[in-house]
Amino acid sequence: MKLTTLLSASLLWGSSLAIADEHKSPLTVTPVAKQLHVIYGQGGNIAVSHGKDGLYIIDDQFARLSDEIKKALGNIQTNRAEFVVSTHHHGDHTGGNENFANDGSHIIAHHNVYKRLEHKHGKNSKFLPVLSFGHDMTLHFNDEKANLKHYPHAHTDGDSVIFFTKANAVHLGDIYFNLGGLPFVDVDSGGSLSGVIDAVADILKQVDNQTIIIPGHGQVTNKQDLKKYLKLLKRARSLMVEAMSDGKTMEQVVTMRPLAPLKLKYSSWLPEERTTKLFYRSLSNKHTATKHHH
Repeated sequence: MKLTTLLSASLLWGSSLAIADEHKSPLTVTPVAKQLHVIYGQGGNIAVSHGKDGLYIIDDQFARLSDEIKKALGNIQTNRAEFVVSTHHHGDHTGGNENFANDGSHIIAHHNVYKRLEHKHGKNSKFLPVLSFGHDMTLHFNDEKANLKHYPHAHTDGDSVIFFTKANAVHLGDIYFNLGGLPFVDVDSGGSLSGVIDAVADILKQVDNQTIIIPGHGQVTNKQDLKKYLKLLKRARSLMVEAMSDGKTMEQVVTMRPLAPLKLKYSSWLPEERTTKLFYRSLSNKHTATKHHH
């Protein structure tokens, strides 16, 4: 076989692989407990609760993935989600809301998620929750009691954490980034570092060593890992508070690289400098920095 023939053969072969790849679902579906699955994809992790009453999901990633998500749900039980709970308003968690609502799913979220999605999509949009709540709410469905609890000023001002009582699992949304680094604190949407710390500490009190911990991003894990995450957050906060003493400006603090001792890897959209600036803004904000850190 001449080299050119070999080359063109390998090129052809390569392109047919690429075509085959396009039909490969961008989603990974994993059972994590009886009647509970997690779908990993290109946005926030989706939890799927299913049973005798039907099926509902926590978060729905991006609009372009809705058909794939529905297909995956169909493989679990039925492709129609009775409810979609939005853990917060960000597009990588709520992008599919409209597509699911058009199929008859009822969207549930905190009042602040309603406000932020209304601001983004307009007041008659199908992206908006049809059920919104203040402090907490419970879904009694599939012989499962799912407690939805709002944590104020954490990742955003509209975060809900979902506690599945029977499955002994918790979906933390983006209060927990299980990617080996620090979370994105969306200060412009009412988020705060101290609020994330308080939320994680509170959640830890309510889980045991068997609890399945579902983060907003990254792999499903356990209480031990969530404890390590809390330790990391507290250490990051104390490094920041120390660096910020004597009323230093944001620029001065950024130059000091206070988070460097943590030796973490950062993603391209959330580099060390951006993280430092968000933490600085969060900790110098009178409303969201907790009392004992002034």
